[in-house]
Amino acid sequence: MKDLPIGMADFEEIRLVGGVYADKTEFLRNLLKFKLPYFLSRPRRFGKTLLISTLEAILRGRRELFQ
Repeated sequence: MKDLPIGMADFEEIRLVGGVYADKTEFLRNLLKFKLPYFLSRPRRFGKTLLISTLEAILRGRRELFQ
């Protein structure tokens, strides 16, 4: 069983250490496809930083992180 990335909020770091994460790439692909402004409202400690970090990896073309 893989380790949970407790306290990690960087997508690249989680992928490089082999941690577990919820794959949101399909949701993010749809979010980017429509090119509309979005307000990401989520409670504290609910993955906002990780979501933005994942978006950054997508927009920078870091395909190797999504294998």
